[in-house]
Amino acid sequence: MKAGNRKTKVGRVVSDKMDKTVVVSVERLRRHPMYKRVIRLSTKFKAHDEDNSARVGDTVRIVESRPLSREKRWTVVEIVTRGSVEEVIVE
Repeated sequence: MKAGNRKTKVGRVVSDKMDKTVVVSVERLRRHPMYKRVIRLSTKFKAHDEDNSARVGDTVRIVESRPLSREKRWTVVEIVTRGSVEEVIVE
């Protein structure tokens, strides 16, 4: 496998209760097959956060990595923007 061939995604942290792990919700837009309306779909990824620096509400960039645990296959690369907890609770 070539270096630099890893997938990256940008999403919002929805949980930081675990040690060195955050749950990142990534949203994407998709057209409904029958009604042709654009719908918003979200997928949750568990990502490794070595410094425990990401907080709930932050927008982070995650990159694909080797399996670190049963469900953890992503790593937090950077915190794009700092957010507030209230924004996540409202959604």
